[in-house]
Amino acid sequence: MGNYVAGRLVQLVPVLLLISLIVFSIMHVLPGDPALLMLAGAEGGAISPERLAELRQQMGLNDPLHVQYLRFVFHAFQGDLGNSIRFHVPVTELIASRFGSTMQLALAGLVCASLIGLPLGMIAAARRGGWIDAFCMTLSYVGSAMPVYWLGLLLILVFSFDLGWFPSAGTKNLSSLVLPAVTLGLLSAGLIARLIRSSMVEVLTEDYMRTARAKGLSGRVVLWRHGLKNAMIPVVTMIGLQFGSMLAGTVVTETVFSRPGLGRLVVDSILAKDYPLVQGVILFLAVIYLAVNLLVDITYAWLDPRIRYGQA
Repeated sequence: MGNYVAGRLVQLVPVLLLISLIVFSIMHVLPGDPALLMLAGAEGGAISPERLAELRQQMGLNDPLHVQYLRFVFHAFQGDLGNSIRFHVPVTELIASRFGSTMQLALAGLVCASLIGLPLGMIAAARRGGWIDAFCMTLSYVGSAMPVYWLGLLLILVFSFDLGWFPSAGTKNLSSLVLPAVTLGLLSAGLIARLIRSSMVEVLTEDYMRTARAKGLSGRVVLWRHGLKNAMIPVVTMIGLQFGSMLAGTVVTETVFSRPGLGRLVVDSILAKDYPLVQGVILFLAVIYLAVNLLVDITYAWLDPRIRYGQA
């Protein structure tokens, strides 16, 4: 296992370099001069060409693109993602201040999706072909088809304004996390339910499942203890990918529920043409996404010992 993890970590390096190159290239293709934007935000009024040229020299914008890219990568691997043009503070500080809220929302959404999707898919597989199966799958399709902003506003209207059970915005306490988590989790719950049902239907026909039933084990034990673990292998991949998507795609949910997070930070930085901040946040999210995929691969070893991870 140790050799496999080390090998996978080495394989992540060229992927990160490629992502950094793509992000760097996109930011330099977009119109706008970072030095001009920084001076406009800091000084306002007329900007002299001499001051602009001096700042461009200080920022290294006059260097060839490959030199700028190598400098960006060198500093990024040291944890230095530059300074925000809009906020005039290090990008890492802004990411650190917003990441907690986004991570909290993504984890809560993932827990919500799993608590809804896994039982729904298991019940549908155990009652496949009947009305319970059709009902569960209908719920999964409805949950996946609802737009995030519409679902969020509906939950706010019912559970915040009408019933007064949960706050409609903010991050003051855990109760303010319930509605955003449900909004984010219901979309993934439908995908998880359909995938676990498909996987469980296949597992239930295996010989070892018939052997377990022949030994006198109850249907519940056979289904949850023996069937679920073997059916979870493709589901783990889906859950990992959904978690990465939640981290990178919480912007709508954070906007609807007025939660400060990385999603809103990216949108605000794009609108403000804050190039260092956009580069830093996207690169950070890419690292998190790759880390989640690595954890998913490692989890396979626990779910299926037949996979030889020693041969990376």
